[in-house]
Amino acid sequence: MNQTQIINQQSYYRGEWKRGYDSQPNEYEYEIENIEGKIPPELQGTLFRNGPGLLDIAGTPIHHPFDGDGMVSAFYFQNGKAYFRNRFVATEAYIQEKAAGKILYRGVFGTQKPGGFINNIFDFKLKNIANTNVIYWGNKLLALWEAAEPHLLNPQTLETIGIDYLDGVLQPGDSWAAHPWVDPHSILDDAQPCLVNFSISPGLSSKITVFELAPDGKILRRHSHIIPGFSFIHDFAITPNYCVFFQNPVNFNPLPFLLGLKGAGECVEFQPNKPTRVILIPRDPSNKQMKTFMVDSGFVFHHANAFEREDQVCIDSIAYATLPQVKPNSDYKEVNFDNLDPGRLWRFTLNLSAETVERQLLENTCCEFPAVNPDKVGRDYRYLFIGATHQDNGRNAPLQAIMKLDLKTGQRQLHSFAPHGYVSEPIFVPKPDATAEDEGWILTLVYNGKDHRSSLAILDGKNIAGQPVALLHLKHHIPYGLHGSWTSEVF
Repeated sequence: MNQTQIINQQSYYRGEWKRGYDSQPNEYEYEIENIEGKIPPELQGTLFRNGPGLLDIAGTPIHHPFDGDGMVSAFYFQNGKAYFRNRFVATEAYIQEKAAGKILYRGVFGTQKPGGFINNIFDFKLKNIANTNVIYWGNKLLALWEAAEPHLLNPQTLETIGIDYLDGVLQPGDSWAAHPWVDPHSILDDAQPCLVNFSISPGLSSKITVFELAPDGKILRRHSHIIPGFSFIHDFAITPNYCVFFQNPVNFNPLPFLLGLKGAGECVEFQPNKPTRVILIPRDPSNKQMKTFMVDSGFVFHHANAFEREDQVCIDSIAYATLPQVKPNSDYKEVNFDNLDPGRLWRFTLNLSAETVERQLLENTCCEFPAVNPDKVGRDYRYLFIGATHQDNGRNAPLQAIMKLDLKTGQRQLHSFAPHGYVSEPIFVPKPDATAEDEGWILTLVYNGKDHRSSLAILDGKNIAGQPVALLHLKHHIPYGLHGSWTSEVF
């Protein structure tokens, strides 16, 4: 089917899309031999991906994908060949439920233990599902879930070693967010790279703790700050001098959770008539002066990048006009995309002197999961790569394409896998000795609903609309995932 025919009809088949949420209970390891195109021999390293691998527990469906047990996939590249491996993160709860053959834990997003509210009332023990991200830093491979501690994995085998406290940086019960950023040239560390992350303790007031780790994993800086009100913050952004947090306007009523009627996530209610607080926390611990700005942003899950320009801080973010509340009787596989507000790319420019905020719509197409050249994190940049809908009509739909935006000229390229393909978060891998910002490869996992299997697509960063550099076809499917990362280490 040609592109014109796809555009003139709906670009996806709901029945095929739904099967991307089938569980993948199996663990595999093999060399990928079914390849279209050619793997660039200079592409050397490892792509790690994380996401919910089980969407049911012994046949009982979970209520929301975000409650699914984490499964890490790895693509190892060396000498023009690729090897695949996937393993479940063997958390304590995963092992217990697998042995019991039933749900033993409540999920944040509505998964309940059998037996109704009587069996769930006053049960506050949450399951560390380690399903959101996976990073390699300080010679450690860490599976992340923002409500608890990281899990340490063996990067060669993906076997779970256990909970990791980052050499004493964390204490039992601490959380560590699932969206760290790597500052490629920290001005606080003689232009050396460092990893920046945060944890949040929500309540009537919320405590945000910022962590910065050296390449060897040692703590460089740690400082905490109190902000008023309850906070539901999934991602943040960094510049050379600031960490930027969008405190979304939400209300949290814990009573239904306490009484065993709802999951904690189902008790979060978006407040569309209230502004978002944009909070700037200085990365230098000696500077205690937080700055707060008010803006009508809607709801923000993910930020594409942020940078400083004279007396301004610019943040590029995916914003939704509303956030649908997760309801106990809802079915995520039966979502009506037409009834959901799309995510759109906005630029928020904070004027530090005038203490004002300007908003600018950068892209109207429904989009999510942004990625930039890692050398441009926290810096002014030109190119953005992002998952997008096939059609640019501004309506919500499954992500079936990778879009490249030239923020200098406004030009855009699109590589669509419609009507049967559904994309994941793109990862930008710079070419060795690259001189241009977009000189690299885009790696994205694509689920094919017709064949019920997944493939890893390698696209040319300078011309993503052209033919893929390579398509690496797996022997099976990987359920829709969340986040991942690239390391030049070959295991």
